[in-house]
Amino acid sequence: MIVDAVSWRWVFLINLPLALVAVLLFGILFGIAALAVVGKLLAVVFIVWFWFSPEHTDVGYQPEQPILYSHKLHAGLLGMDCRYCHREVENGPHATVPDADTCMGCHKQVQNESPRLALLRENYGDGSGDNLPIPWIKVHLLPDYAYFSHAVHVNANVGCTSCHGRVDQMEIVRQVEPLSMGWCLECHRNPETHVRPKDVKATDMAWQPTEASIASAKERLTRGELNPPTHCSACHR
Repeated sequence: MIVDAVSWRWVFLINLPLALVAVLLFGILFGIAALAVVGKLLAVVFIVWFWFSPEHTDVGYQPEQPILYSHKLHAGLLGMDCRYCHREVENGPHATVPDADTCMGCHKQVQNESPRLALLRENYGDGSGDNLPIPWIKVHLLPDYAYFSHAVHVNANVGCTSCHGRVDQMEIVRQVEPLSMGWCLECHRNPETHVRPKDVKATDMAWQPTEASIASAKERLTRGELNPPTHCSACHR
């Protein structure tokens, strides 16, 4: 029994390094597997964070409208003011889109037999307003939990191009900015390049900020005339 006990101790001591090596190898392999899993999870998080952001999912959205309306022709070449069609943009949260009566204000006389305007004439009918509205497709989609007022921004003289780009150069309107929370906050924290002087229309598509306009905007911010909020309840009400 004494010999067996001694022999067992020698066997244990001899095999101890091998056991330690095995444990070490297991730990290394386990660590590599864990790092691989963590790496994959981080890769998925990065892909979702980066590629699923509005900058990649929303920018470039350009649906074809039921009536082929050209902003390049109307707002660009003809120089029509945005407010003729989007007439509530200065008065409330929504810019509103034109109804058939607004369009027919011109098209009773202009291109009044064009096949491209057949749906407009159909929806207008006899002008009584009983027909269905034009099924315009919304381009700039904000989530329901985000409050945005066009009137607040337009009356602060933030131009249309700040959010919508050069619509006057678009045949079919497309989204050019992400309109994400981070994008909005960036503007609210540094609005100087977007706030126009009082003698410049918000609908002037060609306007560009200057050193004088930036200085004027900073002065209005300093006086408290403008106070772009950055707290949560400004947009999440």
